Amino acid sequence: MSKITFIGAGSTVFAKNVLGDCMATPALQGFELALFDIDLQRLTDSENMLNNIKHSSGSTCIVKAYTDRKEALRGAKYVINAIQVGGYDPCTITDFEIPKKYGLRQTIADTVGIGGIFRNLRTIPVMLDFAADVREVCPDALFMNYTNPMAVLTNVMNTYGGIQTVGLCHSVQQCIPGLFEHLGIDQTGVQAKIAGINHMAWLLEVTKDGQDLYPEIKRRAREKQQEPHGDMVRYEMMLKFGYYITESSEHNAEYHPYFIKRNYPELIERFQIPLDEYPRRCVEQIGRWQEMREELVNNQELKHERSHEYASHIMEAIETNVPFKIGGNVMNTGLITNLPKEACVEVPCLVDRSGVTPTFVGDLPPQCAALNRTNINTQLLTIEAAITGKKEHIYHAAMLDPHTAAELSMDDIVSMCDELIAAHGDWLPQYK
Repeated sequence: MSKITFIGAGSTVFAKNVLGDCMATPALQGFELALFDIDLQRLTDSENMLNNIKHSSGSTCIVKAYTDRKEALRGAKYVINAIQVGGYDPCTITDFEIPKKYGLRQTIADTVGIGGIFRNLRTIPVMLDFAADVREVCPDALFMNYTNPMAVLTNVMNTYGGIQTVGLCHSVQQCIPGLFEHLGIDQTGVQAKIAGINHMAWLLEVTKDGQDLYPEIKRRAREKQQEPHGDMVRYEMMLKFGYYITESSEHNAEYHPYFIKRNYPELIERFQIPLDEYPRRCVEQIGRWQEMREELVNNQELKHERSHEYASHIMEAIETNVPFKIGGNVMNTGLITNLPKEACVEVPCLVDRSGVTPTFVGDLPPQCAALNRTNINTQLLTIEAAITGKKEHIYHAAMLDPHTAAELSMDDIVSMCDELIAAHGDWLPQYK
């Protein structure tokens, strides 16, 4: 029996989407859906929820929960990863509150920035443990990573984990629908080309019937910028740098040195920047869970319609050899020619029985590549810190981060990093 293993299956809502999709996919019937999580209550909740979908859908997939990670992985053909190391309390709180003492404000803190660096440092050792298990018990599995920070973790699994890994993010899929809906443009028949790095990929081309739509997009965007709205940062970046970015404005506000600035406090209101947004979302989700739990876990008639999540479509394409196109995070094997070869990039990929095959992009516009490199610098130094265990590379990663460097002195950055290392305690390995 073929097996799909989901690590972090206690993420019940996400497990519903991804594994519910598998149950709704004819080519994946009869697969074992192997669930693993360190939170046994949430693991049981997800098992019950998926059995509800199995009961109501008539799927022949077999749902099985494991408390031994290696046994959950043994013999898997596909592995899906959706973990969060350290959770909201204490680690996310720490990632926000200590930088705030130094005057460094964040919105999401899960990709780059000081929060992204420390989320990486506590997650990379766990991911490398996964990689060791995969090499031992399912070495040919395709590892599909949904965990942030996407670019770094996908890079580490490929480069140091020795595991065939593709990183999957929603931002490419949501880019055109979200932009066109907000601007009131019909997206039917639109062709687009998107490439860059995760959370900062670029809408390089957007046409309909051979006509370039960018002039009209920018005209409407300029009009929208006259009044407050929820995507002001991305519109401003597009109007200044020429291209629209895939990931949301609340994310991109902290990827650049232009928007969250103590000396320009008026920018927060002008660009509608939601400081401390991720902690707010965490608190709201925790508060809603009991109500959601009743709907998902105790509803034996629970239904699921296949979503647009990439995972089931990737597995279906491999099983059936019917090609499917994704925006995937992969190593830069000459794909984007003006970004470093050591980087993980986000490019169009073709999936069929041969697996995930990235496509060649060539040079990005020089200003887009330059902005990507500012984030890649921090990503690569974070990896260096995690692999070598040298504390100095944590400092280097933070000093190279655009937002952190724009706000703090080098001495303050070092002090802040030391305080974060101490506060995270056992969540981090020891650094030399």
